[in-house]
Amino acid sequence: MKLPNKTLERKLFKSGYQLIYGIDEVGMGCLAGPVVVCAVGFTRKFFNRKHKELNWLRESKLLLAKQRQEYASKLMADKDIQFQLAYVYPKTVDKLNVYNAARLAMKRAVNKIFNFQFSKNEWKPKTIVLIDGRTKIKGLNMEQIPIVKGDRKVFAIACASIIAKVHRDKMMERYAKKYPGYGFEKHKGYGTKYHRAKLTTIGPCEIHRRSFAPVKKLV
Repeated sequence: MKLPNKTLERKLFKSGYQLIYGIDEVGMGCLAGPVVVCAVGFTRKFFNRKHKELNWLRESKLLLAKQRQEYASKLMADKDIQFQLAYVYPKTVDKLNVYNAARLAMKRAVNKIFNFQFSKNEWKPKTIVLIDGRTKIKGLNMEQIPIVKGDRKVFAIACASIIAKVHRDKMMERYAKKYPGYGFEKHKGYGTKYHRAKLTTIGPCEIHRRSFAPVKKLV
């Protein structure tokens, strides 16, 4: 299995960048629940260290739930990493479409972490954003590199995918208690056979995306 590596980040630090943000989203294809975005900030100090405990880290979909939780805990406890999360909820997804909604959350997450780290009057480091996807984030006043399948290739983006996935899964487990009967704790809002059967039987709830075809035909 080819693992995401730190080659791009090290190259960028060597070329003069002082801060790198990796960014990824989860929940794009779900029938219910929010799209969650994580922005993870790295300085050169992190990449100057060895991280044996992160050696087999890879994008969230290639990990078991227990592995994701273990990696997320290690990343979030690391003093040389900063991260912030942003969400877009089903009503926004329905209004903007899921791609535009996710991009809005990406912009929010990057601005959130940058504003958290630096005040308006403070010196700003030379920063670049590494994005999972084909296109740059519109309206984001920072240098950006979009990378197709970036979560499988680039370490910083893989880290963002793991933290976002773990956080979203916990959100869906809480929704399972608020909206029982759909099995959100199992499928996390994805369109599984079980989820679709429950949709047909009891109809959509407040967190279902009305613009998605399997839900739209039931509304």
